[in-house]
Amino acid sequence: MKFKAGMVQLRSSTDMARNLKDATSLIRDSVSQGAVFVSTPEVTNIFEPDREHLKAVARFEADDISVAGFSDLAARLGIWLHIGSLVLKGTDGKLVNRTLLFGPDGKIITRYDKMHLFDVDLPNGEIYRESASYTGGNEAVVVDTPLAKFGLTICYDVRFPALHRALAIAGANVLLIPAAFTVPTGKAHWHVLLRARAIETGSFVIAAAQGGKHDSGRETFGHSKVINPWGEVICEAGTDPEFKVFEIDPDQSAAARAKIPNLLHAREFTLREVNAL
Repeated sequence: MKFKAGMVQLRSSTDMARNLKDATSLIRDSVSQGAVFVSTPEVTNIFEPDREHLKAVARFEADDISVAGFSDLAARLGIWLHIGSLVLKGTDGKLVNRTLLFGPDGKIITRYDKMHLFDVDLPNGEIYRESASYTGGNEAVVVDTPLAKFGLTICYDVRFPALHRALAIAGANVLLIPAAFTVPTGKAHWHVLLRARAIETGSFVIAAAQGGKHDSGRETFGHSKVINPWGEVICEAGTDPEFKVFEIDPDQSAAARAKIPNLLHAREFTLREVNAL
């Protein structure tokens, strides 16, 4: 069944109340144009590079104003609302980067905690250690809805094809990849990674992103993108906050997989190393 979906691009700040207000406005705009499903980016509730301050202001899911606000919004609008991720307190003293999917009644249908954490020392001296502050998830999630079967991932997960393949084999025909890519890696890899995940799984990809220069001084790449199962870009944002509304036809996923049934053709194999030194 075809349906209209919305994708929201944000420039989240360090002010949670402001971020909730900004996201709500763009979600409402999407629904005004017919969207019955709306997706938002990674870290929708707060963009705060200072990890110690982030730990101080983060709340447990039950106490977070964004969770309550988006639950109420989904119920008021009667939509499926995918909040790409929220920064929340975990149970082990660290944070979690968590996707929430709300149903049209406002109830949380499912959760997904970002599995792959970005730890790297960059040549320019920047150091990222997500694992120092966040606990990674260990469970992949596919959720079956009346609209489509959605596979849930977050940002850095996009670099792990096996995860997306597993979601597709489990039946997902729409992959949700919310993100907050940096500008250098966005320019180099964002477009090709998203198209690759769509093509190799025969799935739609909806990738809502953060974009532009944030009040913290950090800059994100933007260019939120929707790609069909044949790898064609349906729509793309720039770098400013905005929304896009588009049509999703899950039957296109089945058609793409019938043309190139690679999900059925993977073979088990052994690896032989040859030392020619």
